[in-house]
Amino acid sequence: MTNLTGKIAIVTGASRSKGIGAAICRSLAIAGADIFFTHFSSFDEMSGNGADTGFPHQLSKELQKNGVRAAHMELDLGEGTAPARLMDQVEEILGTPSILVNNATYEAPASYSTLDKDILDKHYQVNNSGTLLLTTEFAKRFEKAVPKMAHGRIINMVSKGPDPNNLAYIATKGMLISITEPLSVGLAPIGITVNSVDPGPTDSGWISDEIREHLLPLFPSGRIGQPEDAAKLISFLASEESAWITGQLIKSEGGFLGK
Repeated sequence: MTNLTGKIAIVTGASRSKGIGAAICRSLAIAGADIFFTHFSSFDEMSGNGADTGFPHQLSKELQKNGVRAAHMELDLGEGTAPARLMDQVEEILGTPSILVNNATYEAPASYSTLDKDILDKHYQVNNSGTLLLTTEFAKRFEKAVPKMAHGRIINMVSKGPDPNNLAYIATKGMLISITEPLSVGLAPIGITVNSVDPGPTDSGWISDEIREHLLPLFPSGRIGQPEDAAKLISFLASEESAWITGQLIKSEGGFLGK
């Protein structure tokens, strides 16, 4: 069993009970890691899934039942000061983190006929600018606080594929895929690995009966991916056992045939 006892992990975008972010928090906590997670209810209220009122507090209590510490904060990763504010909070409450899971994302439909600068900028601010600046802030503070060749982990949640109605989302997630390898090279000397995980279509609360009927034949195993599927892989990548894996895009999608 993966052992993360004594580790401190940041998980961004854990705001809904059925979401991948919450599953990641649970998996890391079961392995023994202390958890600091972020959520952004304003976006959830505007998105199709809607806000899961009171869930962050509930999740924090649930994680603590594993004997770990847990804390959280509301955060818009698109704000310029967000990365530093998040790191300040984590260090003050839990200490220096060694695991960062970049799960928070902005997603809104955009086809070639509806894509405009405003839509693209909103995706960029969270999925690229905010995520990358949080990553570098995490790495710089880790380097100062942790002895050389310690075990640091950065894991990006990404997506790719032929969806013509999700251009801004696919484009900005593609940037995270592209930055994974050069970041892994730059951060290897200070003991941090960098990998990306593509979970494929996951039943995290957004799949309707119509979408389910369309997707199911595309999964050769006969079921649609669950949040726990990706969370198990992330727990492994966060562990010391994964030290020789870096700079990789890893698919955790059950052989999904839609890509």
